[in-house]
This record gives sequence, C-alpha cells and structure tokens, in this order.
Amino acid sequence: MNQPATKTPQLTFRAVILAIVLAVVLSAANAYLGLFAGLTIATAIPAAVVSMGVLRLLGGGTILENNIVQTGASAGSSIAAGVIFTIPALVILGYWQDFRYSWVLAIAGLGGLLGVLFSVPLRRSMIVEEPLAFPEGKAAAEVLKAGENPGPGLKILGLASAVGAIVKLAAESGLRMIPDQATAAGFFGKFLGYMGTGLSPALLGVGYIVGLNVGIVVVSGSILSYNIAIPIYYAFFQHTDPALAAQLVGQSAADAAQIIRAEKVRYLGVGMMLVGGLWTLFSLRKSLLSGVKSGFAAARKGSGEIVAETERDLPMKWMLVALVLFTLPLLGLYQAIVQNWGVSVPMTIIMIVAGFLFVSVSAYLAGLVGSSNNPVSGITIATILFASVVLMLLLGSDSKIGAVAAIMIGAVVCCAAAVGGDNLQDLKAGYLVGATPWKQQLMLGIGAFSCALIMAPVLNLLAAAYGIGPSTPEHPQSLNAPQATLMASVAKGMFGGHLPWDMIAIGGLIGVAVIALDGWLKSRNSNFRVPVLAAAIGVYLPLELMVPIFLGGLLAHFVERKHGVHPHDEEARDRIHRPGMLFSAGLITGEALMGIAIAIPIVVSSRGDVLALPEAWHFGQWIGLAVLAFVGWMLYRSATKVDTTAAPIESGPK
Repeated sequence: MNQPATKTPQLTFRAVILAIVLAVVLSAANAYLGLFAGLTIATAIPAAVVSMGVLRLLGGGTILENNIVQTGASAGSSIAAGVIFTIPALVILGYWQDFRYSWVLAIAGLGGLLGVLFSVPLRRSMIVEEPLAFPEGKAAAEVLKAGENPGPGLKILGLASAVGAIVKLAAESGLRMIPDQATAAGFFGKFLGYMGTGLSPALLGVGYIVGLNVGIVVVSGSILSYNIAIPIYYAFFQHTDPALAAQLVGQSAADAAQIIRAEKVRYLGVGMMLVGGLWTLFSLRKSLLSGVKSGFAAARKGSGEIVAETERDLPMKWMLVALVLFTLPLLGLYQAIVQNWGVSVPMTIIMIVAGFLFVSVSAYLAGLVGSSNNPVSGITIATILFASVVLMLLLGSDSKIGAVAAIMIGAVVCCAAAVGGDNLQDLKAGYLVGATPWKQQLMLGIGAFSCALIMAPVLNLLAAAYGIGPSTPEHPQSLNAPQATLMASVAKGMFGGHLPWDMIAIGGLIGVAVIALDGWLKSRNSNFRVPVLAAAIGVYLPLELMVPIFLGGLLAHFVERKHGVHPHDEEARDRIHRPGMLFSAGLITGEALMGIAIAIPIVVSSRGDVLALPEAWHFGQWIGLAVLAFVGWMLYRSATKVDTTAAPIESGPK
C-alpha cells in the first residue's frame, strides 16, 4: 500500500465541490439509464478521469484529492440505483401521483447516510485484516496512480458524450429524425413472429461494458420471451383469458406481441427474478454469514486503538449518535404511513436490523464479485418479502397500506445496501493510495445526500415527459423501471393483489433450470456462465433493449480477438478495454443527460412533439440502423487504440 505524507491535501474545498457536481450529474444520468434499461454504471472511474483533468486546469491536484472526488462522485450510481429500484414502485402502486420531494429526500438521503454508517465498522475486517478483492476499488486505484496524463481519457469521454447526446436529440423524443427502434413482425399460420432492436447508443455502450457473456444471456432471455413464449401463448393459450383474447382481435402482429408480453409473458421474468434473488442469497450464505460476523466483530472493537492517519475511521460514538438522529425521521415517516405506533416501531426495527445485515452482505459481495455483480435487487426482494410477512401479522393480509409499508422499508434498505457496497470499494481504493478513511467516509456521505437532493425533481421530470412503469396510451414509450415494477408486484401480491401467479410459477421453474445450467457450467470450469438475474432481466425487458446490449458485447469480443487476448488473462483484457470502456461511458452519459434535457421543454409545453422537425425531416428505421452501425464503428475504432490512462467501468443488472 502506498502511504503519502499525511499533510498531502485531501478533503479540499475544490475537491468537495467538484465531487458534488459530478455526483449530481452522474446520479441524474444513472437514474435515466436505470429506469430505461434496468442497469446502472459505476461512476467513480469516469469521475476520476474528469477530476484529474479539471484539477490540472486549476493548477494541479494530488492523487488524494482525485481520490476524494471519485469517492464522492461514486454516490451517483449507488444512490440512483437505490432510488430507482424501489421508490417508483410507490407511483406504480398508485400510492403517489408524483414523487414527493421531502419523502424521497428522507428515504434516499437518510438511507444513504445509514449505508455509510453501517459500512464504517466493516472497513478494517474486510480491507485490512482479511482483505477481499474489491475489483472496482483496485481498478480505481490504478486509474489514480496512472493519472499523469488524463488528456486522452477526457477526449474519449467528451467525444462519446457528444455522439450519445446528438443521437438522442435526433431520436423519437427529440427532433424525430430517426426512430427509437427498428422492428419487424408478422403472422405465420397460427403463430406470430417478432424481431427488433433499439437504436440507442447508450445500450450499445452498456453491452460493451458488460461483455459478450452477459450480452448473450440477456438477449437469449428476450428470445425466449418473444420468439418462444409469446408465439406459443398466442397459438395455444390466449383462449384461457377471454379478456386478453378480446384485446388481440384485429391487432397487428407487433401490437399483439407487445400486449401478450405486457399482460402475461413478462411475469416469467418476475418469477425468475424472485427465484434468482433468493438463490443468490442462499448460495452465498456462508460468505454472507462471514461478512455479518466481521461487521459485528469490528463494531465491538471500537476505534480507540486506531492512531495512524491512514487507519482513522469516523469515531464510533459519533456514529451511534448519528444513527439515532437519522433513524428518528424515518420512524416519523413510517408512522405517517400506518398511523399506528405498534406498527411503525417494528417497521423501524426491521429497517435498522435489515439495513446493517444487508449492508454487511452488500459489502462482502462487493469485495468478492464487485459492486456491478452485487445483487442489490435480490437483497431488496428478500427485505420486502420478510417485511411483508411481519406486516401481514400486524396489519392483516388484506391491508391496503401493507404493500406501501413494505416498499418503504425496502427502499431505505436498498439505498443503504447500495451505498454500503460502494463505500467499501472506495475505501479499498483509498487504502491502496494511502488516503484517510474518515475523510472518504465523510465525502461519500456528502455525495450521497447531494444526490438525494435532486432525485425527486429528476424522477418527476422523467415521469411527466416519458412515464415510468408499464406503458399507457399517454406514455407509449414509458421508461420500464423493471426493478421497481418487480418490487411493486411482489409487495402487491403479498397483500391480496391479483397477479398471474401461473406465469410467475412457470418463470420460477425456468429460473431453477437456469440455475442448474449455470451450476453445470461451473462444474466444468467453463468460461461461459449463465447468471440467472441477467437471464431474468432479458425475459422481463423488451427485446429491443437487449439486442443492442448483445451487439455491444459482440464488439467487445471483436476487440479482444483483434488484440489476441487470452480468455484467462484478466489484466490484459482490462488494459485493452480501457478506451472502449470510457467511450461506452461517454455514450451512456451523453444520451442520458440529453434525455433529461429534452424532458424539460416537453414538460413545460405539455407536448411530446415540441421539438419535432417537419415530416420531411423524419427518416425511417434503415437510417436509424445506419446511425447505430456508425456509432458501433466509432466505438470499435476507439476501443482498438490502447490507452493505459483509463480503466474499466463496470455495469450490470443488480
């Protein structure tokens, strides 16, 4: 571990301000991306590259200042994930008509701060005493150490961001020069066929980041949904639901496919996600128990023995005071929902216990497999299921408020778990470059709360412009919010809601089959794996989102082949992918920020076509496909120019 002099500037005013700005911008971008595609990207490494460039313009910055910036900015992905995976469920359930600022701030801000507090006692056990890998933390540390020349990385980010923004502006929600997707569908006897792809550069970037393995898995899930389940249901089972059969009369093949997916087939993905989340927790039970034990052991030790600057955490006594101060407002929030202290107090206790338990779990899994593969949504499902069982005993199984109360508990735990895992990654990077832990912990708390301040306005803007959740006539291109829709379905189903449990059960069986297949591949030491949550995302989300993700993964594979990288040489793979990862991050950030910017005139004018050009400027899907191909060529060209100043950025379904 490097240990710079303790007098080296770290928590400087300019570093704090830059971290807050980047955290807020990147959290807004991640909120859009997560609602759109069910995925978020880690923001620490792009932030580190930007930080090195900005601080150089301001006269130069130290490695520890840049570390503080990337620590604070990393909250942009963790808070966004915690919020979008849960809070939109309250709108989907009909409890809210819009996102209430004070409530979202309380859930996201206090949940994030609790995540920081709960993760502090884990640092010594997981990073110092029994060090775990924390792959993204190591990658961030390497970026910081190689930060002598951030210029090339900034150019890649800037160019890609401009490309992503321009294509988004030209698309359906903007100038309408090109469509958002290209599709083809038709009837073949009693069956129907459907194929399509989205034309989003951001999804291409996501695919490059997650790689070919995940790309194949998610697109296979969509093929199972669109090219097997939907045709079979249309041909043989539509008569079992007269209301659905009536909807299908006179519909085109494309519309019929979307109706069947929305009403029936997507619930296969729900069943797969439920089984996948529970299986993930069960299969890692020994590791999880070890992580929880380490957390309690570290908490008992206290902080009095820590003397070195590079070993100084936030004082334990002040953390306990902060825990009480942060918990009381949440108790008041729960009381406002249920109007019964006999229920709100147990809710708060469940939240605290589950919060510390799952922050420990999240931190341990982040150390083992990285934050990107950390099943935060599975953790949240487990929390909601347990909370629902307790609330059913307290409120009754037919309670109208039970599902909302369960979501409220899950939302705080989800934010805490997302931030907790992210905090340990940042602390690992800080440990490797000789940073002061308490300064990083304070900065992450500041970054998390800063992101929470803008979450409600961003969500309201996106909901008003595009819609969130299942598509409606007013919002035919609604943002899917897959995890939040799942949380709403689970909570509603526990309290007497009407769900297609037959499809969910079949999906659960498919999930079991996928788990068995993945276990078989693991036993053969195969390089190719089938993560069940990724397959579930593919089944649940539209095919148009999964195809460009697959194509992006294919590009990443071609880049590896061009450089002749051995599949087991992780270091070489990371090195040759660095420019492509930054270009992909730029595509995602540029498109997401333009999507938010476009939403402003749409909401102000109450017109979805306010930016649309005249009909003569509207081009067909073939032009859209050509644009996507050109962006793919730019990504490939950038990715084949090896640049060691950047480092990989992780992404994945949670």
